Amino acid sequence: MNPILIVDNETKFCKAVQAGLEQENLPAEYKNSGEDALKWMEENNCQVVLTDIKMEGMSGIDLLKQIKSLYPSVEVIMMTAFASQKNAVEALREGAMDYLIKPFEMEELILRIKRISEQKKILAENLSLKSRSEKPVYFTQIIGRSDPMKVVYRLIEKAAGTESNILILGESGTGKELVAEAVHSSSNRKDMPFLAINCAALPENLLESELFGYEKGAFTGAVQRKLGKFEIANGGTIFLDEIGDMSLPIQAKLLRVLQNKEIFRLGGNQGIRVDSRVIAATNRDLETMVREKAFREDLYYRLNVFPIKVPPLRYRKEDIPELVNHFIKNSALVAVDRFALNKLMEHDWPGNIRELQNVIERASIMSDAVITPEHLPDWKTTRTEMNYNFQIPESGFDLDVFEAFLINRALKMANGNKTAAAKILGITRRRLYSMMKSLNLDL
Repeated sequence: MNPILIVDNETKFCKAVQAGLEQENLPAEYKNSGEDALKWMEENNCQVVLTDIKMEGMSGIDLLKQIKSLYPSVEVIMMTAFASQKNAVEALREGAMDYLIKPFEMEELILRIKRISEQKKILAENLSLKSRSEKPVYFTQIIGRSDPMKVVYRLIEKAAGTESNILILGESGTGKELVAEAVHSSSNRKDMPFLAINCAALPENLLESELFGYEKGAFTGAVQRKLGKFEIANGGTIFLDEIGDMSLPIQAKLLRVLQNKEIFRLGGNQGIRVDSRVIAATNRDLETMVREKAFREDLYYRLNVFPIKVPPLRYRKEDIPELVNHFIKNSALVAVDRFALNKLMEHDWPGNIRELQNVIERASIMSDAVITPEHLPDWKTTRTEMNYNFQIPESGFDLDVFEAFLINRALKMANGNKTAAAKILGITRRRLYSMMKSLNLDL
């Protein structure tokens, strides 16, 4: 690896950063001025420059401009003890990759440098793929050939050729797990396990035991050893859905796994080496959660090496006819008439593909042969306009009993599918689990 160049007027600071980087097997050189840095770069190669903004002689911003002009592939991380939004905006506008406030933790710097290295590796692999073929690869389990989906297919193909962590972003119901499965099935790990776990569906203690396993006697009821998902998926891929709902303590343990490739079962003190690729997904804004201290910044950088954004259905409506045909192909239906199809195309689909699938399934039950507009929901009706035809008795009633009744009725309508039941009730899946737990209903 080419050395990292540190540029700062203070020699003591440079030596401290150099020592910290070299402890992580990251070679580093330092110069005490922008002029000396440019002279050094004339005869030496580097991938990353770490420079202070305020320096005697050439400023860090001027050095940044020179580097991006002469060596556009070199990434620059700016440092300053005098933080200001103006400085940050100017540095990023001029092409800086990142921005650090002094004093900073070495771990934070190392994470950002490693992230740059991973991105450069992916970029090189992407260019290689692009040189071989511009034609996107289509994956049989994902439906749609719209332009937004072609971008997703290309990203899947590129991600499959790397070992980097993947973060899949998108609204609920867009098919993030299908994207994760496509990455796995197209990768060198395709013959090894693919295991998915929903981080929002399990309480913290149960999620921890599912991920890492436990030893016999680790807690009451642990009558025998249980392997966790990371061990079972060894050599394959583990898909962490709804990663934004993972608690901070579990986030810390997951970070250690990603850093050390080692897990500890609950109740155990023996480290177990694991080689499981992590693909995470969320419908939440992790950057905002990081700022609000609800999600660990270091874990975010570990996961967000290669992000894939899955477009909502409202941005790819040209895929609706193909999706509809896919959903009815195994039913007795002949077709969907053009008026019904027009109605489907006009809807904005806040529930995305999952909502479309549920609508088509219901319409298939209502229809004898062809789905017509009368078999589709009246989307113009709002929740406040709906008539529930329910009167509260003067004697009152037990609200908990009524909530339990509604939850059980929704679960029955959804054939036990909690995601579908939550949608019927108009609440999130997480809120449904919380209500069931508080009402002592079977999870």
